[in-house]
Formats: sequence, structure tokens, C-alpha cells
Amino acid sequence: MSARQLTVRFHGALNDFVAPERRDRVFTHELQGSPSVKDLIESLGPPHPEVDGVFVDGQPVGLGHRAEAGTHVDVHPASIPVPLPEQPRFVLDVGLGRLSGFLRMLGFDTLWRNDSADALLARLSREESRVLLTRDLGLLKRSEVVQGYYPRATDPAHQLVEVVRRYGLTSRMRPFSRCLACNASLSTATPDEVQGRIPEGVAQRHRQFQQCPGCQRVFWPGTHHERMQNLVDTLRRLEASP
Repeated sequence: MSARQLTVRFHGALNDFVAPERRDRVFTHELQGSPSVKDLIESLGPPHPEVDGVFVDGQPVGLGHRAEAGTHVDVHPASIPVPLPEQPRFVLDVGLGRLSGFLRMLGFDTLWRNDSADALLARLSREESRVLLTRDLGLLKRSEVVQGYYPRATDPAHQLVEVVRRYGLTSRMRPFSRCLACNASLSTATPDEVQGRIPEGVAQRHRQFQQCPGCQRVFWPGTHHERMQNLVDTLRRLEASP
């Protein structure tokens, strides 16, 4: 190695972000300046919220540790499932609108708007202890982001499976308890309470309703409800699968 080089190895799922020729192997890297371990790792691909452990010459270090030439750096991903509070909360970037609807459908407090700036998303993630979900690596690498994840899949249903597995959400799902449109908690309602806000045919076929105190939407167990229930059942079956 030259006087400015060190060696690095990324482990597990972090290799998703590394150049193919560097995956699952030790490689040499030329240092530029005196970067922190965080900056070194992110310059090579992985965002810091997906990193759980960093070891320099076998000793654990923090992300603020200064990288030094002549050392070896091992970078490990978070263990699965990643521990979260009993009632985890999420904030999603503008490109994950359908995923936000799925998470709300499962009962999770999920913030999403189609016009939120990156700076706001990062700040909400930190100040409100929300997991930031985004497919924008630049956003995920912002220093104020503490908890975050980059869904690998592009299909929203597959993204949901990833998130549920990563954070062990199955046992904490409370399906159909949150408004899909505005994220508020739903309350039960009688037919009389929702009269005039639902189609006449629905009023004749259904006696059980939920209403949103925020946007005043009314929900009932129709065909869409059945499709979502099938998704919930699928997630529960996947819980024990490898």
C-alpha cells in the first residue's frame, strides 16, 4: 500500500451499495484528506443509517473517528430486525407515496407529502425520532438522519415486505386503524353518524363504519378492504419465513 492507502471491507446488505468489483472482499482505497469514518463509508456507497458497526483494525469506533492510512476498516450492517420503539413512526420521501399508504393501512404513524423538501424530511426524522424511508441516497446520507432505510425494491408491495421484515413490524400491526389519506387515527362510527357522507348503496349494505376526525373521510369493509386484508394476511405468513 502507498502512504495514503487503507483497506476496507463491507459486509452483508451494505454490499448492495458498493461497486461490483468491491463486494464481499477486501479492497484498497486511497484517502483524500482526513475524512471521518462516516464520510469514508459514504464516499464508497453505503449511507450511514444502514451501518451498525465499524471496526478499525478489529477495534470498534464511532462514525466520527478519523480514517487513517495503513489501517483496515470493516463495516457491518444493522442486524435484522432493527429494534424500534413499541409504536414506531415513519417519514417517507415524495417518491414513496404508495408505500406510505400501505404503512398507514397497517396502523403505523407515517408522514408523507408529495412536495416535502429533503431538508424538512431529514429534520422531521431527527426531531420526531422517525425512520426515514427513501430511495434518495443523498437524502439518507444527510448527517441529521439517525434512523433510515433505502428500500431495494421498486414495487410498493415488495417495499412494504422489506420494511416489515427489517423492523419486525408484524406483531405491532393494527390494520385499518389509521386514515390512509391524512394519517389520523380512525374512530368507529354508526350509520347515523356517517349519513349523507356515503353512497346510498353502501348505507344499505353495511352497518360498520370508521371515520377520520381530521379529513372527515368515511371507511367501510368493501372490496378494497378485502384486498388489503389479504395483504395483511400475507405479511403475517411471511413473518416466520426465511
